[in-house]
Amino acid sequence: MALQQASKSLTNIILQTKNPLWKGPNHLFKRCTATEGGNNLTQRPKKKVTDMPPMTEPVKGLPKPLYANYREENQHTKVTTLPNGLRVASENRFGEFCTVGVVIDSGSRYEVAYPSGISHFLEKLAFNSTKHYPDRDEMINKLEKHGGICDSQASRDTFIYAASAYTTGLNDIIQLLAEATLRPQITPEEVDGARQAIYFELETLHMRPEQETILMDMIHAAAYRDNTLGLPKLSPPQNLEKIDREMLFLYLSQHYTPKRMVVAGVGVDHEQLVAAVQKYFIDSKPVWENMKQLFGNKHVPEVDKSIAQYTGGIEQEECDIPQFASAGLPILTHIMIGLEGCSHQDKNFIAMCVLNMMMGGGGSFSAGGPGKGMYTRLYTNVLNRYHWMYSATAYNHAYNDTGLFCIHASAPPNYVRDMVEVIVKEMVNMAGHVGDQELRRAKTQLQSMLLMNLESRPVMFEDIGRQALATGHRKRPEYFIKEIEKITKEDVVQVAKRLLMSQPSVAARGDLRKMPSLEYIQAGLTDSEGKMPSSRKLSLWR
Repeated sequence: MALQQASKSLTNIILQTKNPLWKGPNHLFKRCTATEGGNNLTQRPKKKVTDMPPMTEPVKGLPKPLYANYREENQHTKVTTLPNGLRVASENRFGEFCTVGVVIDSGSRYEVAYPSGISHFLEKLAFNSTKHYPDRDEMINKLEKHGGICDSQASRDTFIYAASAYTTGLNDIIQLLAEATLRPQITPEEVDGARQAIYFELETLHMRPEQETILMDMIHAAAYRDNTLGLPKLSPPQNLEKIDREMLFLYLSQHYTPKRMVVAGVGVDHEQLVAAVQKYFIDSKPVWENMKQLFGNKHVPEVDKSIAQYTGGIEQEECDIPQFASAGLPILTHIMIGLEGCSHQDKNFIAMCVLNMMMGGGGSFSAGGPGKGMYTRLYTNVLNRYHWMYSATAYNHAYNDTGLFCIHASAPPNYVRDMVEVIVKEMVNMAGHVGDQELRRAKTQLQSMLLMNLESRPVMFEDIGRQALATGHRKRPEYFIKEIEKITKEDVVQVAKRLLMSQPSVAARGDLRKMPSLEYIQAGLTDSEGKMPSSRKLSLWR
């Protein structure tokens, strides 16, 4: 204690001394106080390293910042029907970019009077040379000046041309879309190029391990045999040489009409969009109106207005499925079993979507949380229990007049019959007990997926365009959130029973030596426990 007191006293004496220098035995120290040090620092000249003002001052010349805010008028989709029947639908949104496009009531389901593959050709020919843009590069350069990109997509019941760009370039983008939709040149060279592109795409599809694209065509062909949605979306190889420039223009003149089109936009002013559509889609006529001599006295087929007829059936293809290089996976056989669902205008549509989410599924190598389907029935009851099952996924396709609910699964060839039995059993169990927790999880996941998808401008554009095309208006996300919340266990069981009342549709590719017949699958779906007949001969007296 004494030593500590002595040390403190010596320190105080040194700090209180007035002498700036203190001499020790061997060294000379200068007393430097905080005040003196601070004065020395402020006196040093500062070197200027940038022309920008300090952080305490605003940067001159910058525009006033704009911040996102909630405006009631921007939360509603505006729809205007022009005198010729063309509809314009839009919803404003904060931001510098917009997405606009044309949604057309066209697609492979309307090709009954033509060789299948017209829509596939048009998809490859989109955004090529037009009347105003004789050179495709000129069109793309105009798009790039506005920071934009464009794309087209053909489906079974719609065709979409779309572009995203700065909102300041809206007028040019609408002109570009109108040119691509109504005034394409479709030169013989472009048709040949599209034909070669489709040849390459078809070859590539048969060289890839993924089978979903091919199986989707097969399951629709089985479900709607030789009518509407059963017509192939992918052009059959034998039709590639049949489709020519004249046939494409003939199809366009009948299906690309104002009453079958919706121009939709997200992030645009509605009145400005309507004015641009009036100028480029209506005041400027389609190119085929001046090409009557191209058709001559040929019979022009009428637009197919028939309603889809669900038939059920089976489509099989014995083939070798390609494998991933160096993945170590066995050779797989793929099957897809489908049942007739409901249209997107059906009162049971929301319940069907909840059931689809409850079934879920994925691949056996999926990683992650509930978003990857790890709590769904196909994951917990199938992928987690059978080591030989490599994938099991549920799909729900809804159209304007019908729907298709199906499950896609894959396994090694020696487990094909077991795989079919497992999937059939899960389909039958859909009409059984539904737990409170799994229903709550499915509803929450469906609501979450709906809202997250609609955060994307292109998805929101497609939603606006498709709804306006089908019904003339758009239901807000809040409507679907409330409708999902109303779904009960009884609703899910009811739609499952409705599914099981239809004839099965089956598509299969790979080694099918152990594939059961359609009659055995149908017998399993009618059994209360989902059991398929064990013997090779199907008895009516079981």
